[in-house]
Amino acid sequence: MTSDAPVALRSAGAEPVAAATVGVVITTYNHAHFLGEALDSLRAQTRPADDIVVVDDGSDDNPGEVVARFPGVRGIRQDNRGLAAARNTGLTALRTRYVIFLDADDRLEPNAIAAGLACFGRVPESGFVYGGHVYIDRDGNKTGERFEPPGESPYLHLLRRNFIGMHGTVMYRRDRLQAAGAFDERLRRGEDYDVYLRMVRVHPIAAYPDLVAAYRLHGQNMSADHRGMLRTMLDVHASHAPPASDRAAAQAWSEGRQRWRRYYAEEMARARYRRRRGGMPLLSSLAQLARIAAVSPQVAARDVLGGLRRRVAAMLPRRGAKRLMLSRGDRVPPVGRVQVGDLRRLKPISDSFGFDRGLPVDRYYIERFLARNASEILGRVLEIGDDAYTRKFGGSRVTRSDVLHVAAGNPRATFVGDVTDPRVLPDNAFDCIIFTQTLQLIYDVRAAVVQLHRALAPGGVVLVTAPGISQIDRGEWGNTWFWSFTPTAMERLFGDVFGPEAVMVRRYGNVFAATMFLQGLAVEELDTKDLDPIDRAYPVIVSLRARKSR
Repeated sequence: MTSDAPVALRSAGAEPVAAATVGVVITTYNHAHFLGEALDSLRAQTRPADDIVVVDDGSDDNPGEVVARFPGVRGIRQDNRGLAAARNTGLTALRTRYVIFLDADDRLEPNAIAAGLACFGRVPESGFVYGGHVYIDRDGNKTGERFEPPGESPYLHLLRRNFIGMHGTVMYRRDRLQAAGAFDERLRRGEDYDVYLRMVRVHPIAAYPDLVAAYRLHGQNMSADHRGMLRTMLDVHASHAPPASDRAAAQAWSEGRQRWRRYYAEEMARARYRRRRGGMPLLSSLAQLARIAAVSPQVAARDVLGGLRRRVAAMLPRRGAKRLMLSRGDRVPPVGRVQVGDLRRLKPISDSFGFDRGLPVDRYYIERFLARNASEILGRVLEIGDDAYTRKFGGSRVTRSDVLHVAAGNPRATFVGDVTDPRVLPDNAFDCIIFTQTLQLIYDVRAAVVQLHRALAPGGVVLVTAPGISQIDRGEWGNTWFWSFTPTAMERLFGDVFGPEAVMVRRYGNVFAATMFLQGLAVEELDTKDLDPIDRAYPVIVSLRARKSR
């Protein structure tokens, strides 16, 4: 059985997740100076852990003194046997239904346990669930964030790369982790990736974009040993090589090997550049370059070309150097030298958002948002206009699909009328409402939000997108297009009804994406690498997920 098999959701016989127990295992090896912060993050949980175990894997810095400051936390000391063995020791010590593993130098966000349990409540057959995470520096300052959904085939996706990223975001069903053999103690690194690959072949997994953990980058992380990590990840990856007869898996596995090599070669190149700036001797630099070339000749060649550009730029006058070093997309031309080209026009290239040319830019962002939140699209789902997104992103998780249309005549509509009318939708009915590109057509937007909240079942979710920078429809919706939205407006609008803590807002877009969308170019004509960066000043689309309280 693979994770792509249909899953029975919200089954009547499922254990009530809210009553289940959750244990947390914190492993530490000479990180006692961070351990207190990790334990503080557990003490701050909105839903407390039922058991906490700290496993000291033979440290020299006496983490027991830190553990003693936290009543109810159990400490276990063992000889140094590695991270996998420490996690297995903690796993054996627990008797809870679910378990989270946290490294002592990381921390959980206050909603971590509650969000993990909520996801298991939506997808109870999962072997594990995971959320997003933030990156922090040594002092705890946020430097970035990451979340990637599992996609339609999590097994194939994992063969290509470890999309989960941080182990602290994962909540396991303890019995299923143990049945899978727990962590392989022969591995000094990559034991989490190995477990994911083993479990995803047997059990479904689910994800949610809540940021539930903080990954601290402080220079002494195990992952900073790029050559060692590459060797281990390739070994782990090799142990999961699929048979050649499974062509899709074999292709994904082959792509994964190339990706692992490229990823760690790029990490090595970045480290080499930092050391060169810090005065690394030339011979050491060349030796490091040779090691990069052995991993990925393409990355090494790109690194050499970048170095040549920097050296040539250093010999040029300042203006010439600036022109050389900036890529075409970042170069700032002088006044009067801007090449407007095909965009010097009074009418857009497409006056229908780009639908006549392919996939519009805003639809690219809408689908990215829905893919991030696909695990929420389940049970009874309501969508506006038609059920295309329900079918695409909900699949077998959906038990009933409903469609709301404002006017009669749509054969797919199961509800007809204005969403602001309290007589149109039933109370407490829907597990999920997909409400894309509709809010701008409603004058009384607060009334619409109130009715969406009323129609959701307890614990249900509304997934909303609304235009930021956009054309206005020239057709049937032009006369009822009232608004564009900022992230702040959406957060306030839905937060006043659902509660601020129940709302998650994101923006999508940048100046290039906004320009292309206003001109009506389609995604097929563009490089999506230019669409993915986010500039907070140019929100083409604003997305929002809001959950109704249970």
